[in-house]
This record gives sequence, C-alpha cells and structure tokens, in this order.
Amino acid sequence: MNPSRHEHTIAGSCQVTGRGYWTGQAVTVEMHPAACGSGIRMIRSDLPSQPECPANLQYREAVAMRTNLIKGEARFQMVEHLMAALAGMEIDNCIVEVNGEELPGLDGSSLGYVEQLATAGLVIQAQARKHLVIRERYRIGQPESWIEFSPSLRGESCFEYQLSFDDETPIVPQAFQVELTPDRFMREIASARTFVTMQQAEEIRAAGVGSHVTNQDLLVIGEDGPIDNHFRFTNECARHKTLDLIGDLALAGVDIVGRVTSFRGGHRLNAEAAARISELFVSESAHADSQPNNRIQRPEAA
Repeated sequence: MNPSRHEHTIAGSCQVTGRGYWTGQAVTVEMHPAACGSGIRMIRSDLPSQPECPANLQYREAVAMRTNLIKGEARFQMVEHLMAALAGMEIDNCIVEVNGEELPGLDGSSLGYVEQLATAGLVIQAQARKHLVIRERYRIGQPESWIEFSPSLRGESCFEYQLSFDDETPIVPQAFQVELTPDRFMREIASARTFVTMQQAEEIRAAGVGSHVTNQDLLVIGEDGPIDNHFRFTNECARHKTLDLIGDLALAGVDIVGRVTSFRGGHRLNAEAAARISELFVSESAHADSQPNNRIQRPEAA
C-alpha cells in the first residue's frame, strides 16, 4: 500500500450473489460508489427502514469462527471476506447494500468480490487516506497465539501468517507472507478459501448448521488432504488466515505502514489488534495536532 495515496471508491455499481454458509439463505450484495471520507457503509436493503451500520470496529459482535457487525436492526454476519476484498483492492469508501443478514459464502474466499470490484473500476478521490506508521515493535496475545507489529524497511505494508495446529490435525504447519498491493492481493490471497478439518465439518453439520455446504464449497481437509477438492496453493490455509487478518484489521479504518505477523491468530485476536491500531492512530493524531507541519488527520466519528 502507498502511505501517501488518496482515498478511492468504485467507479460504478456491482453485485455478488450466493448463499450464506450458516443460514443457507440466498443473498445479494450490491456495492456502490460513495463520497470521500464516508468509509464502508453497510445497509440492510431487505428491511423496511433500511438500517445502516458503518464497517467499524466499534460495531463488531464477538462470535466464534467469523466476524459480525451489529448496530440496532442492522445485523451482518461473516463480513471479513468482503472487508478483505475492499481493503486489498484499496477501496476506502463504498455503500454496501445486503438483502439478508449473512453475506454469501461463495467458494469460501474473497475472489467473487474482487472480480466484481475490479470490473467496477476505481476512482481516486480528493481526501488523503488515513494511515498509521508503525514506529516500534510490539506484540499482543499470549505465547501460544500472538500478533506482532514492527516497522517496515521501505515504508511498505507487509502481512505474514504462521499456521501451526496440534499434532492431531491433518493440516500441516505452514506460513505465508506478502507485501500488500491490489495486484498481489488479487493474485496471491483473494482465492484462498475457508478450511475446516473433516471432524470439524461433521460436528458443524451434526449441530444442524451448514447442511447445504458441500465439500466443493470450502476446503474440508482429511488425513490425505482436501476431500473431493484440491488445494489452490500448497499453503492455502495460511493464505486464507492472512485474508481474514487483512479483513478484520480493516475495521480499524486506517492503512498500516509496517509489518504485521500473526502466529496462530484468529478473529478474536485480530479484533484486539484492530483495537490497538485504532488507539495508536488516535494517539498519533492527537500528537500531530500539536505539530504544525504534521498533517495526519483525526479519524472521523462513525
């Protein structure tokens, strides 16, 4: 990401349709251009009052295995793949209308969103994009699961995920790292899919959830690898965890200039990291206000 870039929106409207993983309900997501400084605005187009929820960390709902947003009647399930697509494509302002509570699972990746956003095109806007420069190394979490931030050498944005489960899982330890740009997001991250072990899939289906989801709709991994499917990358699981990391951190509303490394992190730890980013940005913005030559802007109220 270019730390000195201006904000972007899409040039035209586009849409993605599919079924939710958890509810199984058909849903359409329509994405429209938005004014600079407005951020990502989620709208429930199926409800009479069409309630809105900013895609902001303060509206995150703590749930397992996904990232949800809620503001009154405006409820949205599993937004991380959409948020990753918008962040990876450097789209800062967008109106997202959804005619259901759960966003479509598609093939378990962000590829469907990215393809439509790329078709819609990009518009450069007048306002400078908010960014946080990581100036020192720090870590959150515990020894068994953590996220670390550190300065980058050339002012780039780098993301890394280190995946390591216990000895009983068929998913082998693996890692992935990338200097984030729209092109590399499209080529190396967007198509990485959600994954579960065969045991996890059986437990989820036994609970009466996701019974419509087949082994072709996401990666179900057995002792010999994907069942009725195949890996798109040898480290596809680590790439998808990187995708989730990017999507969850996007709720902080600022670009990160530095290196982000996650070791066995998930949605809960990602949310803690996003909160830390937001705190640091507010702190730097307050300091910048006292320095006449510093132009870092305060974050806008939701």
